[in-house]
Amino acid sequence: MAKADIGLWGLAVMGENLVLNMESKGFTVAVFNRTVEKTRNFAQGRAKGKKIVPTYEVKDFIEAIERPRKVMIMVKAGKPVDLVIGQILPFMEKGDIIIDGGNSHFPDTIRRTKEVEEKGLLYIGTGVSGGEEGALLGPSIMPGGSPAAWESVKPIFQKIAAQTDDGEPCCDWVGENGAGHFVKMVHNGIEYGDMQMICEVYQMMRDGLGMTNQEMHEVFAEWNKGELDSYLIEITRDILAYEDEDGKEVVDLILDTAGQKGTGKWTAIAALDVGQPLTLIGEAVFARCLSALKEERVHAAKVLVGPRAEFTGDKQQMVKDLQQALYAAKIVSYAQGYQLMRAAAAEYGWNLNYGGIALMWRGGCIIRSVFLGKIKAAFETNPGLENLLLDPFFKDALETAQSCWRRVVMQAVELGIAMPAISSALAYYDGYRCERLPANLLQAQRDYFGAHTYERVDKARGEFFHTNWTGRGGSTSASTYTA
Repeated sequence: MAKADIGLWGLAVMGENLVLNMESKGFTVAVFNRTVEKTRNFAQGRAKGKKIVPTYEVKDFIEAIERPRKVMIMVKAGKPVDLVIGQILPFMEKGDIIIDGGNSHFPDTIRRTKEVEEKGLLYIGTGVSGGEEGALLGPSIMPGGSPAAWESVKPIFQKIAAQTDDGEPCCDWVGENGAGHFVKMVHNGIEYGDMQMICEVYQMMRDGLGMTNQEMHEVFAEWNKGELDSYLIEITRDILAYEDEDGKEVVDLILDTAGQKGTGKWTAIAALDVGQPLTLIGEAVFARCLSALKEERVHAAKVLVGPRAEFTGDKQQMVKDLQQALYAAKIVSYAQGYQLMRAAAAEYGWNLNYGGIALMWRGGCIIRSVFLGKIKAAFETNPGLENLLLDPFFKDALETAQSCWRRVVMQAVELGIAMPAISSALAYYDGYRCERLPANLLQAQRDYFGAHTYERVDKARGEFFHTNWTGRGGSTSASTYTA
């Protein structure tokens, strides 16, 4: 019997669908699941009659795969991944490849790459985005790890990945050790930001402008035909029009408490670790945390006072303003995400292809949008681009949107409607374009109470000074941390 081209461990929703995707593209796949019954049910159900080889012992699973063996693990991130690696390593040989396709935290992938390579094997940590449907029909795949492993898995990954309209696969090599999972983490952080901004616009329409779900459905349908064309705008359009069997609008029946799996939090923490101002995604994470305080908010709503203003302006113009504000804030979110990736690449020694990353996100993944084509073009034109806001296309887009963006934030403040993501994006934009921030006063404060020193505008960078502000301090200064 011919051996399998690849093996996959873990037959939950994503695992099953990836197996079926691979098989539909001409590959033979060996499968294994910790629960034998799950493997048996899959073999007798969705996998029946297909080039899928069910196995029930770890040794049989590994031996069913053609060398160099490619074993993809699709289990919950964390300890389960280490346990599976520990089970399969005794049966694998030098040159074989272990692939972690889950949402692992990138430091774990850095560690695992090192450990597996020390045993003579190769390791790939790959982000897979697109959910259940993407896994089956074509996800965005972001692999990183042992560079020598790429040529072996490339034909499979690029064939099962989503394809752009011009036929390019939404999959390419990202970088060394944890780079693939880092890029997937940033993808998820940007996803948090996109979703939060859409929700803020929705609340302004619903509570500020008094629009019905049907009216909002029509607005999002129109927006999806232009510069905001994206998967998340598309599904928001559909959600707003969806009714249950009793004719009730389902979105209004859903409790306003948001869940999260942790990748947004990881992204914010990573930004703090490398000193990058990832303000919008941070606010998106905190907005979910605030939503979880449902009982407290219900009580606070009866106690705390806010403005009683009603919107009296031009509703149609405000809807147009909201479109531009959403677009402008989205540009800032991606600019911050790319700043984070650039800083992490320097920190961890990765060689990231920034235009290629935008291409990988063009199809299959949750943040897919036409907007990403502009990011790819920006980095193709200037691979050393410091910040997306400085690219001519995005600079002009922000200039066009700016007055609308400011009106939206001012209107939200007047109406007492929270817009943490969209307003923080505007604050970042104003801070980034400010030649002289008030950090000079901040440094004076730090030097006053802690002798942390400061640099001077009339001296060379890197030269530090301390002032005896009270006349009672000495000349000894403290060390300082620069983000």
